[in-house]
Amino acid sequence: MIPAAKPLIGRDERRAVDKVLRSGGLAQGPQVAAFEEEYSATVSGAHCIAVNSGTSALHMAFVAAGIGVGDEVIVPSFSFAATANAVALTGATPVFVDVEEDYFSIDPGAFEAAITKKTKAVMPVHLYGHPADMTAIDLIAKKHGIMIFEDAAQASLSSIHGRPVGTWGVAGSFSFYPTKNMTSGEGGMVTTMDATFARNVRLYRNQGMEIRYQNEVVGFNTRMTDIHAAIGRVQLKKLPRWTKQRQDNAAFLSSNLEGVITPPVAPGADHVFHQYTIRIVDTDRNAFADELTKRGVGNGVYYPTPIHRLPSFNLPLSLPVTEQVAAQCLSLPVHPALKKRDLETIVTVVNAVARAGI
Repeated sequence: MIPAAKPLIGRDERRAVDKVLRSGGLAQGPQVAAFEEEYSATVSGAHCIAVNSGTSALHMAFVAAGIGVGDEVIVPSFSFAATANAVALTGATPVFVDVEEDYFSIDPGAFEAAITKKTKAVMPVHLYGHPADMTAIDLIAKKHGIMIFEDAAQASLSSIHGRPVGTWGVAGSFSFYPTKNMTSGEGGMVTTMDATFARNVRLYRNQGMEIRYQNEVVGFNTRMTDIHAAIGRVQLKKLPRWTKQRQDNAAFLSSNLEGVITPPVAPGADHVFHQYTIRIVDTDRNAFADELTKRGVGNGVYYPTPIHRLPSFNLPLSLPVTEQVAAQCLSLPVHPALKKRDLETIVTVVNAVARAGI
């Protein structure tokens, strides 16, 4: 079986963890501080605040900005539930809108149409590692005085027109879950260009304290450990090479696959291919996926149910493009552990299943 995703953990990561274990300092400490500084270089020198998950990064950003009860935050419904959960956890209301068909990101027109007097923010998602249309979103947000929070959980090193994701709005939020393009075991990062906002995030992640026992606000414990940061620092050094390999793998697949819709890349976009997501339009996607699995090609459906239809929200909305792509999308292996023979096998199997009309 060619796995759909494969975390790459080697000797360097194990050595880094062992060094932390021998130091006796396991909680947030010098490794976290170093990881934050090093990650800053990927987001144009933005302030970086490491936390224990991508979801915490989203949540802490909203809390630090004062988003809460009575506020609305516009989000796409075609995403992982954490996108909307982070809004709801503050007491604010996620307002779900449709995505555009090609890149699966929030439709700028749908975003503007959903704005009300209660709208405080919009959160585009850079889904699968492809940047959202931040130029259009930024213009609309500025026109209406709305804050931008970027869900960049899947998009480390992604950019649009040369500008890194995570630098466009009030804050960006990244994830280092094991299946992401780089991992810290578990973890996340908040990025911001605003020093005051960065301090607020640091307060909320650490029980409301900057100085020990001098709690300034009612905070949380969403700190990253030095163990996780040590892994993240090693992985960050490898990320550029891994990203190039993902892009090369994606180019090979797009040049050779037949009978499916391969993922386009928008002009000016740097797609980092957290997922290589095709669309199955001439047959049942689930049957297609099952047949790939039977023939040894791992795959995944991200995401089969739009967030607004999950039991946790269950809203009677009409989002036709979201419903369509949720029924069509299928992600194939693209990770840097793939060998040439793996890529050739993926192409052979996908093309055979497409020709069979399964």
